[in-house]
Amino acid sequence: MMENSTDDYRIQSFDLDTQMLLKTALKDPSSVNLEKVSNVIMDQSLKDQVFSKEAGRICYTIVQAEAKQNNGNVFRRNLLNRLQQEFKDREETRERSLQEWVCYVTFICNIFDYLKVNNMPMVALVHPVFDCLMRLAQPDALMNEEEVDCLVLQLHRIGEQLEKVNSQRMDELFFLLRDGFLLQEGLPSMARLLLLEILEFRAGGWLLSSTAHKYYYSEIAD
Repeated sequence: MMENSTDDYRIQSFDLDTQMLLKTALKDPSSVNLEKVSNVIMDQSLKDQVFSKEAGRICYTIVQAEAKQNNGNVFRRNLLNRLQQEFKDREETRERSLQEWVCYVTFICNIFDYLKVNNMPMVALVHPVFDCLMRLAQPDALMNEEEVDCLVLQLHRIGEQLEKVNSQRMDELFFLLRDGFLLQEGLPSMARLLLLEILEFRAGGWLLSSTAHKYYYSEIAD
């Protein structure tokens, strides 16, 4: 059962009590306070960029374990509540800390990617995820390499799934990106390169041709 090795979930960064709480939640969720668990995961995701990319897997495992145990969805409900709370405050978060904002977007996209209901993305997350990505596509955000980087990573990861759920909003997002790429003055060259790459990625059916891959990624490696 390598699957369940808790090192896999990068929880070593927590204090020992919290590690115990999470390890228990992964195996026996009904025996712990799941609201506390969702808060711990959310708080850490906002602080720690590496963790925010991994947290979806932890959440997925807890959701599965809880469903098996008693058909419950307490954890998922608490997690969605907390995501919604942070979503409401996203502008203040962005002003206070760009890193925290980028972590939030990474986390909500990660949850969108991992947590499915009957193999379909959770409807409750579709518009918030789009709203976050639209925010990253605004002119002020396109001037920040961290935000462009985050936007492009998320679109690589979940762009195709999102487009299937709502192609109209994806079109709107890509109008913003295309305008940013073509019209925005003073765009950093790295942002320009990333935008061009993501425009081609979607135009190619969410795939990058091998020549394009070589072109972009040799640039980035240099």
